[in-house]
Amino acid sequence: MRAPSADNAIADLGGETMGTTWRVRLSASRTRPLRPLHDGIQARLDAVVAQMSPWEPDSDISRYNRAPADTWHALPPAFLIVLQAALEIATISDGAFDPTLGPLVDLWGFGPDGAHPRVPGPAALDAVRPHCGWRRLELDASGTRLRQPGGLRLDLSAIAKGFGVDVVTAYLCAAGIDGALVEVGGELRGLGRRPDGERWRVLVEPIADADEAPCVLPLDGCAVATSGDGWHRFEHDGRRYSHSIDSRSGAPVADAAAAVTVVAGDAMRADAWSTALTVLGPEAGFALAARRELAVRFAQRGSDGPVYRATPAFERLVAE
Repeated sequence: MRAPSADNAIADLGGETMGTTWRVRLSASRTRPLRPLHDGIQARLDAVVAQMSPWEPDSDISRYNRAPADTWHALPPAFLIVLQAALEIATISDGAFDPTLGPLVDLWGFGPDGAHPRVPGPAALDAVRPHCGWRRLELDASGTRLRQPGGLRLDLSAIAKGFGVDVVTAYLCAAGIDGALVEVGGELRGLGRRPDGERWRVLVEPIADADEAPCVLPLDGCAVATSGDGWHRFEHDGRRYSHSIDSRSGAPVADAAAAVTVVAGDAMRADAWSTALTVLGPEAGFALAARRELAVRFAQRGSDGPVYRATPAFERLVAE
């Protein structure tokens, strides 16, 4: 890593993507034009959307989802990178992360075809669940084509934002940027150092209305993502429904943690693991995270206030 330049200053860039916003804080020469960097970032995020957004009818993922049964589809290299990571985490988590839950996401009102959040009846769930299942995903021998077995609908929303962060980080590196903090919809990755040589530091989002000391994470070449029922939820008949669908029940996670924060080497995996561990829950999820030496913190609402539980890897990061 090159030493920060005294000529550098922090600059802020931002825009919109994937139904949310992006922001980059970067260390750059005071004389460097920023518009080309902004446009380059936006173009790369637009390319991710064009491949992986189910909200875009002409995206690669939408065309695959509409395709007839028993057809094979060539996928762009970036799409394959995300799909392979999704299958890796689906395998390790035994399906807690499942990239084929598009029909269930829509049924509960969280997806592009969902009018609004709602609680479907048992018959509707029974009709949709056979169209899901990550084990139905089949790549050909070359690993470049994906088979549509019939009615399967991919949804990469729980991993694509993180991948977008990684794409932007790689672009900035190639553009000669030595330090940046990249954020897309709450998923973050740190690159290099600030102009003063200090590491980028971020606050781990607290439980809403909790009176607590902030948890600060240094992002020194790593990424952080958070999932839980603090985002995209609704209430019905006094029960809280999170946006994270449990493939085992076909329903949103019951009693989901308020927040599951994951730190990883790349934002794509941090993003996906935060969803997988939310689905697994504070006991099974924490046990898996500890076994795999993942840096994870579970935040739950207790009767006497917030309850936090962090893996040793997460505690070491906070202590730095």
